[in-house]
Amino acid sequence: MTENRRSLRNIFLYKCLFALTFWSHVSLSVEKKLFTSMSNNFPEGGSDKKIKNLTLLYTNSHQSKNNFDWVVIENTTESLSLSEITNDNVKKLITLLSTFRQGSRLQNLTLTNMSVDWIDLLEVLQTVWHSSIEYLNIESLTQLSDIKEYKFDYSGTSMKALTMKKVLITDLYFSQDDLYEIFANMNIAALTIAEAEMIHMVCPLANSPFTYINFFKNDLTDLLFQNCDKLIKLETLILQRNKCESLLKVSFMTSHMKSLKYLDMSRNLLRHDVADTQCQWAESLTDLDLSSNQLTDAVFECLPVNIKILDLQNNQITSVPTGMAELKSLAELNLAGNRLADLPGCGGFVSLEYLNVEMNSILTPSADFFQRCPRVRELQAGQNPFKCSCELQEFIRVERQSGGRLFGWPAAYTCEYPEDLQGTQLKDFHLSELACNTTLLLVTALLLTLVLVAVVAFLCIYLDVPWYVRMTWQWTQTKRRAWHNSPEEPERVLQFHAFVSYSERDSQWVKNELIPNLEKGEGCVQLCQHERNFIPGRSIVENIILCIEKSYKSIFVLSPNFVQSEWCHYELYFAHHKLFSENSNSLILILLEPIPPYIIPARYHKLKALMAKRTYLEWPKERSKRPLFWANLRAAININLPLVNGKTCGERD
Repeated sequence: MTENRRSLRNIFLYKCLFALTFWSHVSLSVEKKLFTSMSNNFPEGGSDKKIKNLTLLYTNSHQSKNNFDWVVIENTTESLSLSEITNDNVKKLITLLSTFRQGSRLQNLTLTNMSVDWIDLLEVLQTVWHSSIEYLNIESLTQLSDIKEYKFDYSGTSMKALTMKKVLITDLYFSQDDLYEIFANMNIAALTIAEAEMIHMVCPLANSPFTYINFFKNDLTDLLFQNCDKLIKLETLILQRNKCESLLKVSFMTSHMKSLKYLDMSRNLLRHDVADTQCQWAESLTDLDLSSNQLTDAVFECLPVNIKILDLQNNQITSVPTGMAELKSLAELNLAGNRLADLPGCGGFVSLEYLNVEMNSILTPSADFFQRCPRVRELQAGQNPFKCSCELQEFIRVERQSGGRLFGWPAAYTCEYPEDLQGTQLKDFHLSELACNTTLLLVTALLLTLVLVAVVAFLCIYLDVPWYVRMTWQWTQTKRRAWHNSPEEPERVLQFHAFVSYSERDSQWVKNELIPNLEKGEGCVQLCQHERNFIPGRSIVENIILCIEKSYKSIFVLSPNFVQSEWCHYELYFAHHKLFSENSNSLILILLEPIPPYIIPARYHKLKALMAKRTYLEWPKERSKRPLFWANLRAAININLPLVNGKTCGERD
């Protein structure tokens, strides 16, 4: 086993040694060929010195400068990168490139900072065209001399792609065909001319092999490739940062490109207005970039029917029309940076899987989006000015049920309104169920209202509020009528010492005891009694009020009968009203019979308060105490009153 391993190791070492020997012979032969070829191009006497300083093609070098005055950026077996190509050394470059015939290993050539005449540039291209080079990159090119017609030979080339960036043409007057036909008729797969201020490109004369064209950052307009039917193999067309204005004309441009799959029209000046003419896109077009233009909602009337990926970000779209034609194949839609106020529906996008609506004006996204768009696997809706409200909370609840389909959650989703919640992440925003459920809120408010109404009604009934309201109304009306009948009448003078309020069932005591002892005793006491002093024709309430106002005091004969009388309640109410309105101590309470508290109605709460706070006179059952009772009562109502004849009643002790 060990001997077998040793044998295999020896065979491997022999093969490596053979390969190194063979590569050494090849390198020497190429070196000899290169020296021989280059020595024929130098004058005698100085060739040996320059050849010795020439950097060999198959040795590595990093930005080395030789006697040809160009700078070698990269030098490997398959790639060569040179800089600083001028009219002084371009002929030597052409000679060098002519040595790399087809079959050579050199495939990539990069020329930077190149400043040559038009003819020399074309000779470089022509030499490359018949070499082994497949990919040519020219960057920072300045064309110096006049542009003239040139018969370019495209046959027998290995070239696959040409890239020219930052091209400056100094010639102001030339035939466009002389310039553009050189590039339009190239028989290669990929052509890139970027940052060249190019204003036009002609259509190829024959069916072109172009599959990739990139005219980034030029000055091309809608006239590009109009009615051009030669780009039948073109699959990718990039016209980013040009000056195209009509989306309709862009669609016509693509209508003859039977193989076109990807079109980049971003950062142009594209508009589209509703017109009678329908757009005509290439049926093969599946990927379209229309970002950073001036497109509005009308763009949805001019889109390829087979589109799968559509980029409309940074335009002026406010909504997706509901009546638009269906884009059944559309799987990815980018509407970021527009003016959308809500998430679009999927009525026209039955296959939509990815939607981007970031940086719009969406305050409250529709909570039923994932129901309307069941096939959407990823929604990017962050960086919108969300208004944290009940409606937004519904959307947050939907996110929790979406299974992670909301891209960027939660960092990109923050509240913008109201200000006190600004910057709060939506995942941290919560409102109570009562605040957001309108039905529950209405039911709760209704129940609270009913409870409040019931409580108020109970209190009104318990405290007899309707009765007090009615009495207040009658008192107000009586005052108004009195003022209306005699508005200039001077302030009323007192005519009675006291107004007597009593129950009809206690009238015998009033007539037999109270009146005789006060009016017929010593002194001229005048009492107001309803039976003799109420004025006929006036309402009872009005008579009560007038008698109370004309009396110095109001005497209330209290008994169980009193609290059962409605009119006694009226009289007590009006007298109590006078007590507060005139701030006078005019109430005298006589307790004729004890009143059990339980028989006093609730509306007599004022009477309860008066009996609890004020001293009242109690009618004595013993006759020996009655003289003192009458003396105290007479003293309470003692006042000088004018008599009818102008005299006054003298004050009695």
